[in-house]
Amino acid sequence: MVSLLGMKQKVQSAKKRELMYWYLASRGVPKSLHCLCLKLAEEYAVNAMARSCLPPPEHVSRLADTSFNHIVLLTDNVLAASVVISSTVENAANPEKLVFHIVTDKKTYSPMHAWFATNRLKSAVVEVKGLHQYDWSQEVNDGVKQMLEIHHLICSHYYNNLKENDLEYGGEHQNFLEALSPSCLSLMNHLRIYIPELFPELNKIVFLDDDVVVQHDISSLWTLDLNGKIVGAVVDSWCGENCCPGRKYKDYLNFSHPVIPSHLDQDRCAWLSGMNIFDLEAWRRSNITTSYHKWLKLSLNSGFTLWQPGVLPPSLLAFQGHVHPIDPLWQVAGLGYCSSSAGGQILEAAAVLHFNGPAKPWLEIGSPEVRSLWSRHVNFTNSFIQKCRVLH
Repeated sequence: MVSLLGMKQKVQSAKKRELMYWYLASRGVPKSLHCLCLKLAEEYAVNAMARSCLPPPEHVSRLADTSFNHIVLLTDNVLAASVVISSTVENAANPEKLVFHIVTDKKTYSPMHAWFATNRLKSAVVEVKGLHQYDWSQEVNDGVKQMLEIHHLICSHYYNNLKENDLEYGGEHQNFLEALSPSCLSLMNHLRIYIPELFPELNKIVFLDDDVVVQHDISSLWTLDLNGKIVGAVVDSWCGENCCPGRKYKDYLNFSHPVIPSHLDQDRCAWLSGMNIFDLEAWRRSNITTSYHKWLKLSLNSGFTLWQPGVLPPSLLAFQGHVHPIDPLWQVAGLGYCSSSAGGQILEAAAVLHFNGPAKPWLEIGSPEVRSLWSRHVNFTNSFIQKCRVLH
């Protein structure tokens, strides 16, 4: 009996260590993606076509035209952005109605612009904008800086306390592994709370993470009635009501801390953030961004004991009461973990697949079975993709 218990504990420990190694592996940038960015940056410097206007002058008016369907991506990954956009356009009933807004950082701006300038879409419009091109107020700049500093402190706190012994037997430390994820420290990942400031002229947008792939037409999202709420999101999973193993409120928030509202249901499913529809007009009328910053300061003052590391926990608190549940088949998540419980029929029926987790589809650690659902949208005929041996 004792030996069986010891063996069980060893198996559990091995599984947790494996997951930790997955997270560590996810921190690296593949040589092929680094090569792709360098080649595209060089192309931007020497090729006038790679520096041509995005979008072309005749389509600039669409960027603020609310009769079009606007999609926002915040990313510093050129390959991932290309897959999100190509898969969305390929499956769109009316691709000419789509306007993509890509916001990236300064170092990625040149390769990102070069890719979409030299791989133009026939129908949809793409805008690429670097953060250095925004002229924000001092108040917004200070808010972004403070937000990043606190998130960095939270991730550093958990990272420094993530020791091998923590993973031996107890499961409570497994969620600390998010501190190893590149997204924990990513400016682009945390910037989503400032979407209303990024796009002051838009009133309704669909937000897509860069680790998703779109499989079906999503145009009906823009006509979806949010019933006065600010964000439309998948809450219950495809497996049924309150079926969301590993992503309930208690998996993110520390309910033993008196600051966390006691009226929140610990067993409620947390909403998914990979694909959301946002009513920006309603957001601007609310105090959500202010509330988000309030929770960050409370976390700082509590010694970072309010929630697990990651972008979602403070959003769960700030958006409390402002979320409209949408059909579970709008998004199936968890494809970036060791295995997905969703079967083939569910994966095929999902409008959006989200590779949240350490095993991103552009990494070698990704599962071949689900990775192919993403990689089929990579343009392998592109000369830079071939030269850099992407996914080979």
